[in-house]
Amino acid sequence: MSGLISVSEALALIQANRPHPETETVPIEQALGHRLAEPVIAQRTHPPAPMSAMDGYAVRLHDVSQTNAKLRVIGEAPAGRPFGGALGPGEAVRIFTGSVIPDGADTVIIQENVTREDEKITSLQAYEKPAHIRAAGLDFATGDTLIDAGTRLRAEHVSAAAASNNPVVQVERRLRVGLLANGDELRPPGSDLKPGEIINSNPYGLKALVEGWGGEAVDLGIAGDSVEAIEAILENARDVDVFVPIGGASVGDHDHMRTAFNNRGFEPVFEKIAVRPGKPTWFSKAPDALVLGLPGNPASAMVCAHLFLSQLLGVDWGKSLVKGKLKGDVGANGPREHFMRARLSFDEEGGFEIDSTINQDSSLLRPFLTCNVLLRREPSAPALSAGANAEALLIGPILP
Repeated sequence: MSGLISVSEALALIQANRPHPETETVPIEQALGHRLAEPVIAQRTHPPAPMSAMDGYAVRLHDVSQTNAKLRVIGEAPAGRPFGGALGPGEAVRIFTGSVIPDGADTVIIQENVTREDEKITSLQAYEKPAHIRAAGLDFATGDTLIDAGTRLRAEHVSAAAASNNPVVQVERRLRVGLLANGDELRPPGSDLKPGEIINSNPYGLKALVEGWGGEAVDLGIAGDSVEAIEAILENARDVDVFVPIGGASVGDHDHMRTAFNNRGFEPVFEKIAVRPGKPTWFSKAPDALVLGLPGNPASAMVCAHLFLSQLLGVDWGKSLVKGKLKGDVGANGPREHFMRARLSFDEEGGFEIDSTINQDSSLLRPFLTCNVLLRREPSAPALSAGANAEALLIGPILP
Protein backbone atom coordinates (compact mmCIF):
# COMPACT_ATOMS: atom_id res chain seq x y z
CA MET A 1 0.00 0.00 0.00
CA SER A 2 1.29 3.46 -0.84
CA GLY A 3 0.14 7.02 -0.32
CA LEU A 4 -1.17 8.76 2.75
CA ILE A 5 -3.39 6.63 5.01
CA SER A 6 -5.38 7.46 8.15
CA VAL A 7 -4.33 6.61 11.69
CA SER A 8 -7.08 3.99 11.96
CA GLU A 9 -5.98 2.37 8.69
CA ALA A 10 -2.37 2.29 9.89
CA LEU A 11 -3.37 0.71 13.20
CA ALA A 12 -5.43 -1.94 11.39
CA LEU A 13 -2.49 -2.84 9.14
CA ILE A 14 -0.14 -3.02 12.10
CA GLN A 15 -2.55 -5.27 13.97
CA ALA A 16 -2.98 -7.52 10.93
CA ASN A 17 0.79 -7.96 10.63
CA ARG A 18 1.68 -8.07 14.31
CA PRO A 19 4.07 -10.95 15.03
CA HIS A 20 2.91 -13.79 17.22
CA PRO A 21 6.00 -14.90 19.12
CA GLU A 22 6.72 -18.40 20.32
CA THR A 23 5.91 -19.32 23.89
CA GLU A 24 8.42 -20.18 26.56
CA THR A 25 8.47 -21.27 30.18
CA VAL A 26 10.05 -18.84 32.62
CA PRO A 27 10.48 -18.87 36.41
CA ILE A 28 8.09 -16.49 38.11
CA GLU A 29 11.00 -14.35 39.33
CA GLN A 30 11.72 -13.61 35.65
CA ALA A 31 8.11 -13.20 34.53
CA LEU A 32 7.57 -9.50 35.24
CA GLY A 33 6.57 -7.63 32.08
CA HIS A 34 5.96 -10.76 30.01
CA ARG A 35 2.60 -11.44 28.37
CA LEU A 36 0.98 -14.69 29.46
CA ALA A 37 0.61 -17.31 26.75
CA GLU A 38 -1.46 -19.58 29.00
CA PRO A 39 -3.62 -18.72 32.02
CA VAL A 40 -2.28 -19.09 35.54
CA ILE A 41 -4.25 -21.79 37.34
CA ALA A 42 -4.19 -22.06 41.12
CA GLN A 43 -2.35 -25.20 42.24
CA ARG A 44 -3.51 -24.85 45.84
CA THR A 45 -6.35 -23.44 47.89
CA HIS A 46 -5.68 -20.23 49.78
CA PRO A 47 -6.12 -20.12 52.67
CA PRO A 48 -5.76 -23.92 52.73
CA ALA A 49 -7.77 -24.15 55.99
CA PRO A 50 -9.72 -21.77 58.23
CA MET A 51 -7.14 -19.28 59.51
CA SER A 52 -7.09 -16.69 62.24
CA ALA A 53 -7.20 -13.07 61.09
CA MET A 54 -6.05 -11.75 64.47
CA ASP A 55 -3.88 -12.53 67.49
CA GLY A 56 -6.09 -13.84 70.29
CA TYR A 57 -7.86 -17.01 71.34
CA ALA A 58 -9.79 -19.58 69.33
CA VAL A 59 -13.05 -20.44 71.09
CA ARG A 60 -16.56 -21.76 70.53
CA LEU A 61 -19.08 -19.00 69.81
CA HIS A 62 -21.55 -20.52 72.27
CA ASP A 63 -19.01 -20.10 75.08
CA VAL A 64 -18.54 -16.34 74.55
CA SER A 65 -22.12 -15.27 73.87
CA GLN A 66 -22.12 -13.44 77.22
CA THR A 67 -19.72 -10.80 78.55
CA ASN A 68 -17.13 -11.96 81.11
CA ALA A 69 -17.28 -15.58 80.00
CA LYS A 70 -14.45 -17.59 81.56
CA LEU A 71 -12.51 -20.23 79.64
CA ARG A 72 -9.56 -22.54 80.19
CA VAL A 73 -6.54 -22.31 77.85
CA ILE A 74 -5.57 -25.84 76.76
CA GLY A 75 -2.74 -25.02 74.34
CA GLU A 76 -1.54 -22.75 71.60
CA ALA A 77 -1.30 -22.80 67.81
CA PRO A 78 1.57 -20.69 66.39
CA ALA A 79 1.50 -20.07 62.64
CA GLY A 80 2.78 -23.20 60.92
CA ARG A 81 2.17 -25.48 63.95
CA PRO A 82 -1.55 -26.28 64.20
CA PHE A 83 -3.03 -27.41 67.52
CA GLY A 84 -3.35 -31.18 67.48
CA GLY A 85 -6.54 -31.62 69.49
CA ALA A 86 -10.10 -30.33 69.46
CA LEU A 87 -11.83 -27.75 71.66
CA GLY A 88 -14.45 -28.82 74.14
CA PRO A 89 -16.95 -26.67 76.06
CA GLY A 90 -15.33 -23.83 77.99
CA GLU A 91 -11.93 -24.29 76.36
CA ALA A 92 -9.70 -21.91 74.35
CA VAL A 93 -6.49 -22.13 72.35
CA ARG A 94 -3.97 -19.28 72.14
CA ILE A 95 -3.77 -18.35 68.47
CA PHE A 96 -1.97 -15.92 66.20
CA THR A 97 -2.58 -14.22 62.87
CA GLY A 98 -2.21 -16.87 60.17
CA SER A 99 -2.67 -19.80 62.56
CA VAL A 100 -4.94 -22.70 61.61
CA ILE A 101 -8.21 -22.68 63.56
CA PRO A 102 -8.41 -25.77 65.81
CA ASP A 103 -11.22 -28.29 65.38
CA GLY A 104 -14.25 -27.31 67.39
CA ALA A 105 -13.53 -23.56 67.32
CA ASP A 106 -15.56 -21.12 65.23
CA THR A 107 -14.58 -17.72 66.64
CA VAL A 108 -11.46 -15.78 67.57
CA ILE A 109 -11.61 -13.28 70.40
CA ILE A 110 -8.87 -10.70 69.97
CA GLN A 111 -6.30 -10.46 72.72
CA GLU A 112 -7.24 -6.85 73.52
CA ASN A 113 -10.67 -8.12 74.62
CA VAL A 114 -9.31 -10.73 77.00
CA THR A 115 -7.78 -10.75 80.47
CA ARG A 116 -5.63 -13.71 81.41
CA GLU A 117 -4.45 -15.17 84.67
CA ASP A 118 -2.36 -18.31 84.37
CA GLU A 119 -4.40 -20.69 82.19
CA LYS A 120 -7.68 -18.87 82.67
CA ILE A 121 -9.04 -16.13 80.41
CA THR A 122 -12.07 -13.87 80.66
CA SER A 123 -13.73 -12.55 77.52
CA LEU A 124 -14.60 -8.87 77.95
CA GLN A 125 -16.91 -8.88 74.95
CA ALA A 126 -20.01 -10.86 74.01
CA TYR A 127 -20.05 -12.28 70.47
CA GLU A 128 -23.23 -12.76 68.47
CA LYS A 129 -21.66 -14.35 65.39
CA PRO A 130 -18.33 -15.93 64.41
CA ALA A 131 -15.51 -13.40 64.08
CA HIS A 132 -11.93 -12.97 62.88
CA ILE A 133 -11.66 -16.20 60.89
CA ARG A 134 -10.66 -16.38 57.23
CA ALA A 135 -12.50 -19.24 55.57
CA ALA A 136 -10.62 -21.85 53.58
CA GLY A 137 -10.50 -20.79 49.93
CA LEU A 138 -11.44 -17.21 50.73
CA ASP A 139 -8.82 -15.97 48.23
CA PHE A 140 -8.82 -18.77 45.67
CA ALA A 141 -9.27 -22.53 45.35
CA THR A 142 -7.33 -25.21 43.50
CA GLY A 143 -8.24 -25.07 39.82
CA ASP A 144 -9.30 -21.41 39.79
CA THR A 145 -8.12 -19.32 36.83
CA LEU A 146 -6.25 -16.48 38.52
CA ILE A 147 -4.76 -14.63 35.55
CA ASP A 148 -6.03 -14.80 31.97
CA ALA A 149 -3.85 -15.50 28.96
CA GLY A 150 -2.77 -12.30 27.23
CA THR A 151 -2.21 -10.43 30.50
CA ARG A 152 1.02 -8.45 30.78
CA LEU A 153 2.36 -9.46 34.16
CA ARG A 154 2.71 -6.82 36.87
CA ALA A 155 4.11 -7.26 40.36
CA GLU A 156 0.73 -8.30 41.80
CA HIS A 157 0.35 -10.98 39.11
CA VAL A 158 3.73 -12.45 39.95
CA SER A 159 2.80 -12.49 43.64
CA ALA A 160 -0.49 -14.29 42.93
CA ALA A 161 1.27 -16.86 40.75
CA ALA A 162 3.73 -17.58 43.54
CA ALA A 163 1.04 -17.74 46.23
CA SER A 164 -0.92 -20.24 44.14
CA ASN A 165 2.15 -22.51 44.01
CA ASN A 166 3.14 -21.87 40.39
CA PRO A 167 6.94 -21.83 40.19
CA VAL A 168 6.89 -21.16 36.42
CA VAL A 169 4.52 -19.57 33.90
CA GLN A 170 4.01 -19.92 30.16
CA VAL A 171 4.65 -16.60 28.42
CA GLU A 172 5.17 -15.17 24.97
CA ARG A 173 8.81 -14.72 24.08
CA ARG A 174 9.76 -11.06 24.26
CA LEU A 175 9.92 -9.48 20.83
CA ARG A 176 13.41 -8.21 20.02
CA VAL A 177 13.17 -4.61 18.80
CA GLY A 178 16.23 -3.28 16.99
CA LEU A 179 16.64 0.49 17.34
CA LEU A 180 18.64 2.01 14.50
CA ALA A 181 19.50 5.70 14.45
CA ASN A 182 20.62 7.38 11.25
CA GLY A 183 22.65 10.50 10.61
CA ASP A 184 26.27 11.56 10.20
CA GLU A 185 25.58 14.35 12.70
CA LEU A 186 24.59 12.05 15.59
CA ARG A 187 26.89 11.51 18.57
CA PRO A 188 26.38 9.60 21.86
CA PRO A 189 25.62 11.42 25.12
CA GLY A 190 28.74 12.85 26.73
CA SER A 191 30.35 13.75 23.42
CA ASP A 192 32.31 16.95 22.82
CA LEU A 193 30.13 18.24 20.00
CA LYS A 194 31.50 19.97 16.93
CA PRO A 195 29.44 22.52 15.00
CA GLY A 196 26.44 20.80 13.36
CA GLU A 197 26.57 17.69 15.55
CA ILE A 198 23.73 16.68 17.89
CA ILE A 199 23.19 14.11 20.62
CA ASN A 200 21.60 10.82 19.59
CA SER A 201 18.84 10.84 22.23
CA ASN A 202 15.98 8.99 20.56
CA PRO A 203 17.09 5.40 21.21
CA TYR A 204 17.26 5.95 24.97
CA GLY A 205 13.64 7.01 25.34
CA LEU A 206 12.44 4.41 22.86
CA LYS A 207 14.35 1.66 24.64
CA ALA A 208 12.55 2.52 27.88
CA LEU A 209 9.18 2.48 26.13
CA VAL A 210 9.87 -0.84 24.39
CA GLU A 211 10.87 -2.53 27.62
CA GLY A 212 7.89 -1.04 29.42
CA TRP A 213 5.66 -2.59 26.77
CA GLY A 214 7.23 -6.01 27.25
CA GLY A 215 9.74 -6.03 24.41
CA GLU A 216 13.50 -6.47 24.43
CA ALA A 217 15.26 -3.42 23.01
CA VAL A 218 18.48 -3.89 21.03
CA ASP A 219 20.59 -0.84 20.19
CA LEU A 220 21.87 -1.36 16.65
CA GLY A 221 23.92 1.82 16.77
CA ILE A 222 24.12 4.81 14.45
CA ALA A 223 24.17 4.33 10.69
CA GLY A 224 25.85 6.90 8.49
CA ASP A 225 24.02 8.73 5.73
CA SER A 226 24.35 6.14 3.00
CA VAL A 227 22.47 3.05 1.88
CA GLU A 228 25.67 1.02 2.26
CA ALA A 229 26.17 2.08 5.88
CA ILE A 230 22.61 1.14 6.79
CA GLU A 231 22.79 -2.21 4.97
CA ALA A 232 26.06 -3.05 6.74
CA ILE A 233 24.31 -2.77 10.11
CA LEU A 234 21.33 -4.78 8.89
CA GLU A 235 23.66 -7.49 7.62
CA ASN A 236 25.02 -8.01 11.13
CA ALA A 237 21.70 -7.71 12.99
CA ARG A 238 20.65 -11.07 14.40
CA ASP A 239 17.32 -12.36 15.73
CA VAL A 240 15.55 -9.01 15.43
CA ASP A 241 11.76 -9.29 15.20
CA VAL A 242 10.99 -5.61 14.66
CA PHE A 243 13.41 -3.07 13.26
CA VAL A 244 12.76 0.53 14.31
CA PRO A 245 14.85 2.89 12.19
CA ILE A 246 14.72 6.46 13.47
CA GLY A 247 14.96 9.19 10.88
CA GLY A 248 16.20 8.94 7.31
CA ALA A 249 12.70 8.42 5.89
CA SER A 250 11.75 11.83 4.51
CA VAL A 251 12.45 13.06 1.00
CA GLY A 252 15.87 14.66 1.46
CA ASP A 253 19.04 13.73 -0.42
CA HIS A 254 20.40 11.93 2.66
CA ASP A 255 17.31 9.89 3.59
CA HIS A 256 18.19 6.30 2.72
CA MET A 257 16.38 4.11 5.25
CA ARG A 258 13.54 2.88 3.06
CA THR A 259 15.88 2.12 0.16
CA ALA A 260 18.17 0.10 2.41
CA PHE A 261 15.33 -1.96 3.81
CA ASN A 262 13.81 -2.43 0.36
CA ASN A 263 17.17 -3.77 -0.80
CA ARG A 264 17.06 -6.25 2.09
CA GLY A 265 13.74 -7.69 0.92
CA PHE A 266 11.25 -5.69 2.99
CA GLU A 267 8.00 -4.95 1.15
CA PRO A 268 6.12 -1.72 1.93
CA VAL A 269 2.84 -2.01 3.83
CA PHE A 270 2.29 1.73 4.13
CA GLU A 271 4.56 4.69 3.46
CA LYS A 272 3.13 7.62 5.43
CA ILE A 273 0.29 8.46 7.77
CA ALA A 274 -2.07 11.42 7.94
CA VAL A 275 -0.96 12.17 11.50
CA ARG A 276 0.62 15.13 13.23
CA PRO A 277 3.37 14.81 14.28
CA GLY A 278 4.76 11.81 12.43
CA LYS A 279 3.64 11.89 8.81
CA PRO A 280 6.83 10.07 7.60
CA THR A 281 6.09 6.99 9.76
CA TRP A 282 6.29 3.90 7.53
CA PHE A 283 5.82 0.16 7.83
CA SER A 284 7.29 -2.74 5.82
CA LYS A 285 7.53 -6.48 6.22
CA ALA A 286 9.74 -9.42 5.31
CA PRO A 287 9.09 -13.12 5.93
CA ASP A 288 11.02 -13.11 9.21
CA ALA A 289 10.86 -9.50 10.46
CA LEU A 290 8.99 -6.21 10.37
CA VAL A 291 10.18 -2.64 10.18
CA LEU A 292 8.41 0.40 11.61
CA GLY A 293 10.18 3.58 10.59
CA LEU A 294 9.82 6.54 12.93
CA PRO A 295 10.55 10.22 12.26
CA GLY A 296 13.88 11.60 13.44
CA ASN A 297 12.46 14.58 15.33
CA PRO A 298 12.45 13.58 19.01
CA ALA A 299 8.85 14.52 19.81
CA SER A 300 7.57 12.92 16.61
CA ALA A 301 9.45 9.71 17.38
CA MET A 302 8.05 9.51 20.91
CA VAL A 303 4.47 10.31 19.90
CA CYS A 304 4.49 7.81 17.05
CA ALA A 305 6.03 5.17 19.29
CA HIS A 306 3.09 5.60 21.67
CA LEU A 307 0.65 5.40 18.78
CA PHE A 308 2.09 2.71 16.54
CA LEU A 309 5.05 0.87 18.09
CA SER A 310 3.00 0.10 21.20
CA GLN A 311 0.38 -1.56 18.98
CA LEU A 312 3.02 -3.63 17.24
CA LEU A 313 4.09 -4.92 20.66
CA GLY A 314 0.52 -5.84 21.57
CA VAL A 315 -0.54 -2.80 23.60
CA ASP A 316 -4.03 -1.54 22.80
CA TRP A 317 -3.85 2.19 23.43
CA GLY A 318 -7.56 2.43 22.72
CA LYS A 319 -8.04 1.16 26.27
CA SER A 320 -6.08 4.14 27.61
CA LEU A 321 -8.28 6.87 26.16
CA VAL A 322 -9.68 9.28 28.74
CA LYS A 323 -12.06 12.21 28.53
CA GLY A 324 -11.76 15.57 30.24
CA LYS A 325 -12.60 19.23 29.97
CA LEU A 326 -10.22 21.57 28.22
CA LYS A 327 -8.50 24.11 30.45
CA GLY A 328 -8.02 26.53 27.57
CA ASP A 329 -9.13 27.12 24.00
CA VAL A 330 -7.89 24.82 21.23
CA GLY A 331 -7.80 25.95 17.62
CA ALA A 332 -9.33 24.19 14.64
CA ASN A 333 -7.40 21.20 13.36
CA GLY A 334 -6.03 20.67 9.86
CA PRO A 335 -6.48 17.67 7.55
CA ARG A 336 -4.22 15.33 9.59
CA GLU A 337 -5.23 13.73 12.89
CA HIS A 338 -3.31 15.60 15.57
CA PHE A 339 -2.00 14.21 18.87
CA MET A 340 -1.02 17.16 21.03
CA ARG A 341 1.14 16.85 24.12
CA ALA A 342 -0.93 17.89 27.11
CA ARG A 343 -1.29 17.64 30.88
CA LEU A 344 -4.18 15.76 32.48
CA SER A 345 -5.02 16.56 36.09
CA PHE A 346 -7.98 16.66 38.44
CA ASP A 347 -10.09 19.79 38.54
CA GLU A 348 -11.72 21.20 41.67
CA GLU A 349 -14.78 18.97 41.21
CA GLY A 350 -12.69 15.81 40.92
CA GLY A 351 -13.10 15.48 37.15
CA PHE A 352 -10.34 15.46 34.52
CA GLU A 353 -8.93 18.69 33.12
CA ILE A 354 -6.71 18.80 30.03
CA ASP A 355 -4.17 21.58 29.52
CA SER A 356 -2.69 21.65 26.03
CA THR A 357 -0.83 24.95 26.38
CA ILE A 358 2.47 23.21 25.65
CA ASN A 359 4.87 24.00 22.82
CA GLN A 360 4.03 21.40 20.16
CA ASP A 361 7.23 21.80 18.12
CA SER A 362 8.24 18.32 16.93
CA SER A 363 11.89 18.80 17.89
CA LEU A 364 11.22 19.46 21.58
CA LEU A 365 11.58 16.83 24.32
CA ARG A 366 11.19 19.03 27.39
CA PRO A 367 7.36 19.20 27.07
CA PHE A 368 7.30 15.42 27.69
CA LEU A 369 8.66 16.06 31.19
CA THR A 370 5.33 17.51 32.28
CA CYS A 371 2.79 16.02 29.87
CA ASN A 372 1.00 12.74 30.56
CA VAL A 373 -1.53 12.59 27.71
CA LEU A 374 -1.78 13.14 23.99
CA LEU A 375 -4.83 15.27 23.22
CA ARG A 376 -6.55 13.68 20.22
CA ARG A 377 -7.90 15.98 17.50
CA GLU A 378 -9.74 14.43 14.56
CA PRO A 379 -8.97 15.63 11.04
CA SER A 380 -10.59 19.01 10.30
CA ALA A 381 -12.03 19.19 13.83
CA PRO A 382 -13.46 22.62 14.68
CA ALA A 383 -12.02 24.91 17.33
CA LEU A 384 -12.97 24.14 20.93
CA SER A 385 -13.45 26.56 23.78
CA ALA A 386 -12.25 26.13 27.34
CA GLY A 387 -14.58 23.78 29.20
CA ALA A 388 -15.39 21.67 26.15
CA ASN A 389 -15.06 17.90 26.40
CA ALA A 390 -12.06 16.32 24.70
CA GLU A 391 -10.40 12.92 24.37
CA ALA A 392 -6.79 12.11 25.15
CA LEU A 393 -4.45 9.12 25.21
CA LEU A 394 -2.96 8.52 28.64
CA ILE A 395 0.82 8.06 28.42
CA GLY A 396 1.86 8.76 32.00
CA PRO A 397 0.58 8.98 35.59
CA ILE A 398 -2.27 11.35 36.34
CA LEU A 399 -0.96 14.50 37.96
CA PRO A 400 -2.24 15.58 41.39
